[in-house]
Amino acid sequence: MIMDLVATHRAGQRLKQTLPGEKGLPLLGHSLDFLYRPVETALRFERKHGPVFWLSIFGMTAVVLVGPEANKLVLLDREKAFSNSKGWDFFIGQFFKRGIMLLDFDEHRFHRGIMQAAFKKQALMQYVDRMNPVIEYSMRQWSQQRSQQKFMVLSSVKQMTLNIATEVFMGEHLGPETDKINQAFVDCVLAGTALIRYPVPGGRWSRGLKARKTLAAFFGSRIAERRHNPGPDLFSQLCLAEDENGQRFTDEDVVNHMIFLMMAAHDTSTLTISAMFYYLAKHPQWQQRLRTESQSLNKPAVSYEDLDQLTGIEQVMKEALRLMPPVHGIPRRTVKPVEFNGVTIPADTFIIVSPYVTHHMEQHWPNPEHFDPERFGSEADKLQHPYQYVPFGGGAHKCIGLHFAELQIKTIMHQVLLNYRWEVPARYTMPVNFTTLPNPADGLPVTLTRIKS
Repeated sequence: MIMDLVATHRAGQRLKQTLPGEKGLPLLGHSLDFLYRPVETALRFERKHGPVFWLSIFGMTAVVLVGPEANKLVLLDREKAFSNSKGWDFFIGQFFKRGIMLLDFDEHRFHRGIMQAAFKKQALMQYVDRMNPVIEYSMRQWSQQRSQQKFMVLSSVKQMTLNIATEVFMGEHLGPETDKINQAFVDCVLAGTALIRYPVPGGRWSRGLKARKTLAAFFGSRIAERRHNPGPDLFSQLCLAEDENGQRFTDEDVVNHMIFLMMAAHDTSTLTISAMFYYLAKHPQWQQRLRTESQSLNKPAVSYEDLDQLTGIEQVMKEALRLMPPVHGIPRRTVKPVEFNGVTIPADTFIIVSPYVTHHMEQHWPNPEHFDPERFGSEADKLQHPYQYVPFGGGAHKCIGLHFAELQIKTIMHQVLLNYRWEVPARYTMPVNFTTLPNPADGLPVTLTRIKS
């Protein structure tokens, strides 16, 4: 262990001698900037040092690559030089171990191939029909919560998307277990950015490890029944899936994939919908524009065939994903030397690229802090660079649930817009918490008003 730390320190010192960067705080380095001001810090470094520089975070030296060309190099990864597993493992390996995002190369391709069936058109069409009753139930619940002074968007949307994920991916209702499972997912995600990365009682890391055990027990207890009595849900498909040699996923494989997919299916959609709530509250003309669009369908709930008509919701969703992508940093570790911008990055170097930073670069997005869904209109939706807009990543690891997320958000927002108006005070600015996936630090309190039918 001591030898590993010494080797890591020496490698970091060599990087600091060959790459631009700035000295951070004693011991902490740039960890606080990385946790609390990651976008502002990266943009400042990019303006000063260019598109490649080092940061000292969590006791190690990380190389940050900024901009569309960096995204293309790392995410497309033509030379198979960047390991997903060795990148993500530092942050979430203990809590989402061997999820699809934490697998590399041939193994990743094999596992992804089995899962792909759950995200094809035929499956997606069924998902919309199964989502709608869950959303309708949530709309009734929200009506009861309006008696409170403020409606908390983040927690309310997260409850709904977890219910949708359990219905669609597991074919069941959580009932009284909902709060326990939801909190377990929250604790696992929070643990990834713990400053103290040891199981100190009461700390983030410790809570994350306990949460992982809770989720593993929850899914593990259901595998035997799903193998014996499968349904049309993703959980059953993972339990029964075989390769060409008749090999199935082990129980551990099934648990690992379900924990990761359930987190991704509801957490990232929750954050995108929360961002849409915020920007639609700040720009009520857009809120009404989308409401008029949904009202024109004359349907209380959409079917799969209706989704293409919700072009306004799609524009706002894309702009919200630009301004506040749910994954703000994507880590990798090099498995061989890489050249970028005239610099050689050695093997076994921790790398970070950031959708959030790229989406806020003035040279690629005019007036980048301004909310403008028209950027994604039919005529305007022509990017200068294919890796300029990467809210779902790219390359072989591009989000497997991309189309599921889009249809889920459209399906939810259609019903929300028909049932409610919402607003925030004129001078309100939503604080963003970057110590986990970017989310409203205050839960996003809004004034919610029921629309009379």
